[in-house]
Amino acid sequence: MDDAEVMRRLRTVRGPDGRDVVVAGLVESVSAVAGVVQVALRTERSALAVMEAVARDAEVALRGMPGVTRAAVVLTAHKAPAPAAGGEPKLLADVPAVIAVASGKGGVGKSTVAVNLAVALSQTGRRVGLVDADIHGPSVPRMLGLSGRPALRDKIMVPLQAFGVRCNSMGFLVPDEQAMVWRGPMVMGALQQLLGQTDWGKLDVMIVDMPPGTGDAQLTLSQRVSLKGAVIVSTPQDIALLDARRGVAMFEKVGVPILGVVENMSFFQCPHCGERTDVFGHGGARDEAARLGVPFLGAVPLLIDVRSAGDRGVPIVVAAPESAAAVAFREIARGVAMSLG
Repeated sequence: MDDAEVMRRLRTVRGPDGRDVVVAGLVESVSAVAGVVQVALRTERSALAVMEAVARDAEVALRGMPGVTRAAVVLTAHKAPAPAAGGEPKLLADVPAVIAVASGKGGVGKSTVAVNLAVALSQTGRRVGLVDADIHGPSVPRMLGLSGRPALRDKIMVPLQAFGVRCNSMGFLVPDEQAMVWRGPMVMGALQQLLGQTDWGKLDVMIVDMPPGTGDAQLTLSQRVSLKGAVIVSTPQDIALLDARRGVAMFEKVGVPILGVVENMSFFQCPHCGERTDVFGHGGARDEAARLGVPFLGAVPLLIDVRSAGDRGVPIVVAAPESAAAVAFREIARGVAMSLG
């Protein structure tokens, strides 16, 4: 039993507005150690009486978990929260669906998934934006074949466009060879510029290519943007799945629904003989999604064409639309679109 399992059980407990307490953002902290579970639920002072009943329901649900010997749920009363830190409004507030594409670690092809997901959604007729929030390693411009600096309109950046997707990235603003040795506040300032000082126009979906990991940047971004959900990218091997698990737990702790898990580099298919090799194992992400109780969106094969297409600046869903990888990306996009309603 771990914190993620506790969060999944709390998804069965309804808050005053009818949503589960995780999605409603009422879970302030969770601790599960040696069979003892402690949960803090936030509430406003005016709602204490109603939330006491919710806390009792949560305790009953938690005590029913295998391995739990004691469960305690406490209420922490706060004033009504401001829209965001410093009273500032949420970023991208006019976008109906903001989706984070994230991974617990680097090197799993997160940006490749984000780019192809954005283009595949655009191919369905949706108006799509893409923010390359991976400040330290912005690779989206190369994958979309874009370069140059965004134009300014009344001191607001105008996003560059490719394959029907509007895009902004720190890669447009700094030379390729420049190292981004920035501390947290500088990173968040840059992200705020990309998100909030760009004229995105009317969008249906915004894809945010998140930095890898589960640090301050991810948590702060989750607080500043009303995320519709998160897509977690992993490869099949155990070490990547361990980090993917942390990514799922992080988003659950901040009340962001998990739209699903993608297994990237799922298997290698020889372009000459067609023989399939499970280089990193196979099916681990599907099994992990089932264990975590979240959707499995699809498996993307490890193909040379995916790498070469990205290097040329043409996503595989455009460069080779009938390839196994392109078919997989369109299926992933279909699953994400279904979750948006």
